[in-house]
Amino acid sequence: MAVAETVADAVLDESLDPIALGLSGSWGSGKTSVLELVKQEVQGRAEAADTKVLVVSTQPWSYDPAVGPKESLIAEVLDALKGEIDPSTGEEARNLLLKLAKRVKWAKAMKMAALTSITLQLPKVEDVLDLVNEEPTDGETEPTERGLARFRDEFAELLESDGLAHISRVVVLVDDLDRCLPETVVETLEAIRLFLSAKGMSFVIAADEDRVADAIQQRLGTPENERGNGETPAELYLHKIVQTTIPIPALSQFDTQAYLFLLLAEGSLEPVSFEALVDSTAQLRLKAGSLDDVALPDDVDLTGELATASRLTPMLYERFRGNPRRIKRFLNDLHVRQSVASRRGISLASDAVAKLMMLERLLEDDFKTVLDWLAQTKLRDQLQALDRAANEAPPADVPEAEEPADETPKKKARSKASSMDTEPAADEQQFSDSLIRWARLPPQLDASDISGYLYLAASFAGIELVSDSLPQRLRDIASALTSSVQVDRTAITDDALRAISPADSKVLVGHLGRLTRDQPTLQEYSVPGILRLTGTHPGTEAATVAALKLLPPGEVRVGTVMRLKPETPEAFEAVLAAWDVGSASSPVRNTIREVREHWGRTHGN
Repeated sequence: MAVAETVADAVLDESLDPIALGLSGSWGSGKTSVLELVKQEVQGRAEAADTKVLVVSTQPWSYDPAVGPKESLIAEVLDALKGEIDPSTGEEARNLLLKLAKRVKWAKAMKMAALTSITLQLPKVEDVLDLVNEEPTDGETEPTERGLARFRDEFAELLESDGLAHISRVVVLVDDLDRCLPETVVETLEAIRLFLSAKGMSFVIAADEDRVADAIQQRLGTPENERGNGETPAELYLHKIVQTTIPIPALSQFDTQAYLFLLLAEGSLEPVSFEALVDSTAQLRLKAGSLDDVALPDDVDLTGELATASRLTPMLYERFRGNPRRIKRFLNDLHVRQSVASRRGISLASDAVAKLMMLERLLEDDFKTVLDWLAQTKLRDQLQALDRAANEAPPADVPEAEEPADETPKKKARSKASSMDTEPAADEQQFSDSLIRWARLPPQLDASDISGYLYLAASFAGIELVSDSLPQRLRDIASALTSSVQVDRTAITDDALRAISPADSKVLVGHLGRLTRDQPTLQEYSVPGILRLTGTHPGTEAATVAALKLLPPGEVRVGTVMRLKPETPEAFEAVLAAWDVGSASSPVRNTIREVREHWGRTHGN
């Protein structure tokens, strides 16, 4: 709001009349929002002063290229003035406005002729006549010169006429100029220059100043590196029209957290409650307070949204450099991704999805590393090693807040496996500081929970997950044995499995075991596949037991235990012993007891 009030001060300052003011910021920095605040501020001040300020909002990006940016902008201003002419005293104003409108039409006709001649086509006669051959209305005089000649003088007369005497100022808000093609940028600036000879005209141009200067350089062919008084010719051209520029500051870390919190909370609140929450955060900002002190509504629990905003802020602030649009887009993508995942049967809490989205969108190299763990069936082991490294390693250096870096330096911290850990240790590995920092974010993630999401994210990114540890000759068999489609599984006959060498059979069993460990939801298909390999390849029992013991006890299902009922206790009691622990569910432990009783009766124990 401080920027909007400063802009309003400038455009309403009589000593700066007329003025063209720049509002500079990168894409997504909030320029459009500031323009809306400027409009509200200007109109509010005019109402308080009992006067009339005409505000005209325009977007050159949306202009019809066949009409011409210069003519489009002029026509928008004239059309807005037309609606303000006082009927009782506006005869002169109407006549002047009609003359100006005819000049614009002639300019359009000339542009149409020029464009069609360039393309070696003739303009349709009716198109040109439609623009310029209207019958004059009462009081209208035909311009003595065609086109925009003498536009400045006649427009100044229009503003000073009795029919518009109640208009104290015209403020034109120009948005998205930096999104336009170079020709549109230059023609829009030339149109603004035409208006700037008339008192009572103010322009606010919201655009990235560097991009506008680049467009001018491309359109006019000015030297890129030549500088006079520290400015390039393109910058000098721009500053000849735009007298001063107000930069839009990026969001601070507090602003980022408050903005995130408000975006997350908005959907849960009624408009009145939300406005009160906005006011509370604004007051805290002025007092340099903490968001922990924000006045939360009594009827809605927003502690979860507040915690999520707090967790996301450090990385989003650094990576997005306080850019509001990029932050909002991240949250929009987060909601979409959570919705898609839910419809795919992937149930994850919003804070877990947010953490995974940060990995996917902000830490691209680390995201590929985690996907590689998934492909190589090492996800669970590596996540556990990463968690140990995150908890044991000292905090990584955080980039200075004033100069957030695009990439967190990848200093290394070696993970340490606890000697007390009874599960297979991950390969000794170095993790980047950014990945360790990400791992510290709550909640703690488990391979069982996130593997489905990672497959979904990989598919969106077009990344194929292929295990290099599994020979190509075995990949199709592994895929078929773990397929949810019965036809695929039955297509692999026992004879086909017997054709595999004993060594390859053990490799395949080990792969299926690790795959099931990372993705326990596959056990319905992978465990029968492992047992089929054991049945067709005597001598692989030890590999099978090792593979089945990899399945976390808490993830074992009743049906999986029942598949061991036909087997022998000598071979598989070690598997049941590994699963029969406190983390297993009661139904699973009851089923384990049932299988053991069956073995006792069958084998005479």
